[in-house]
Amino acid sequence: MTNTLLILPGDGIGPEVMAEVTRIIDWFGARRGLRFDVTEDLVGGAAYDVHGVPLADATMAKAQEVDAVLLGAVGGPKYDALDFSVKPERGLLRLRKEMDLFANLRPAQCFDALADFSSLKREVVAGLDIMIVRELTSGVYFGEPRGIFEENGERVGINTQRYTESEIDRVARAAFELARKRGNKVCSMEKANVMESGILWREVVQKVHDESYADVELSHMYADAGGMQLCRWPKQFDVIVTDNLFGDLLSDVAAMLTGSLGMLPSASLGAPMANGRPKALYEPVHGSAPDIAGQGKANPCACVLSFAMALRYSFDQGDEATRLERAVEKVLADGVRTADLMQAEGAKPVTTTGMGDAILAALDASL
Repeated sequence: MTNTLLILPGDGIGPEVMAEVTRIIDWFGARRGLRFDVTEDLVGGAAYDVHGVPLADATMAKAQEVDAVLLGAVGGPKYDALDFSVKPERGLLRLRKEMDLFANLRPAQCFDALADFSSLKREVVAGLDIMIVRELTSGVYFGEPRGIFEENGERVGINTQRYTESEIDRVARAAFELARKRGNKVCSMEKANVMESGILWREVVQKVHDESYADVELSHMYADAGGMQLCRWPKQFDVIVTDNLFGDLLSDVAAMLTGSLGMLPSASLGAPMANGRPKALYEPVHGSAPDIAGQGKANPCACVLSFAMALRYSFDQGDEATRLERAVEKVLADGVRTADLMQAEGAKPVTTTGMGDAILAALDASL
């Protein structure tokens, strides 16, 4: 089967980190016979500069046709004054919405070499390996009505939290399926104590569990308590499933447990296509970091690990994904560090390209 991949480097450090991923894609083609039909296009501010919109219709059409999309980052101060409808981030939201990428997978793994980088004690985070499954295409970010209106002589901002049973059902199933391949535990987080959407969320998740996944351990937790527990003892969790808003917040909390946003990948998955592969978008958790763009300081590991997720979830290459993840782990264990990871004694400072060189050398050593 042909492996098709659309690369969207985006803005800021996006092109720099994506350049290292492209080198790794080439390595897998040359050394492992895993070849990709790769196309590249624009998203975010880069697309606005050329097309006047953050995602051109032709680019959206390409995204619908390929096996996976790999995105760098979008945004920057250059675009702050743009109308909300054409801000760079709207390009990313359009991809998620029109590809119907309903399950956002955000792993939070603490590599042993980076355990001291966390703001929490080593014993709390060392060995951490959790997965947050965030519903991505509904909830308060998309609900109607929304907007800023005049009411009784003053402005009022309105956003609507809305979920259907089917939307909750499908993301719950994605979480349970993942848990079966991991620690077999799911914790569902919502605010059923104060929100009707939370009540429905809890009821549907429980129903899906009882009817189809009784072998998986299920617990429920209010999302605010979940944030506290992530900071108290995160290793109690395996898979966390939650809605769009709470998932946005909780995944960033979990991200900082690992010590650096520059290390964290993500996947956004949808329904299977005709070839059986899911619609998929992979991207690093970090932003466009315009303050360091073009300086060779960016850490490409999150983007590299996002490609590892693509190998696992889109291309059915779990062994090769593990090979790439272990290469990153070895580089870190050897003390190789980009600027965001330079606190440790004896660290070996490298540029963005230098980190790519080190990962490629570790891949060569794995053969």
